[in-house]
Amino acid sequence: MLNINKYFDGNVASIGLQTDTLPATVGVMDIGEYEFNTSQHEVMTIISGHLRVKLPGSDQWRDFSNGQSFEVAAQSLFQVKAGIQTAYFCTYSEK
Repeated sequence: MLNINKYFDGNVASIGLQTDTLPATVGVMDIGEYEFNTSQHEVMTIISGHLRVKLPGSDQWRDFSNGQSFEVAAQSLFQVKAGIQTAYFCTYSEK
């Protein structure tokens, strides 16, 4: 069964699924700035678009675009800025 989630007044939406190995989401972000809280280790891959990301423990923003990935530890906060509508694929693990 697919789980559909909406966040930030519908500006971020994702569909949850189970891959062969890990739970995952496929989602989209509208233009805006968002802060996410992780409960598990996450690997986010940009499918289409571009994100500026401030990872936990960093004061610098990093750019990620099509095909690039970043990791976020469990129990962390991270911030993103989407200058264009952006699609992503995210996997979750206990790592």
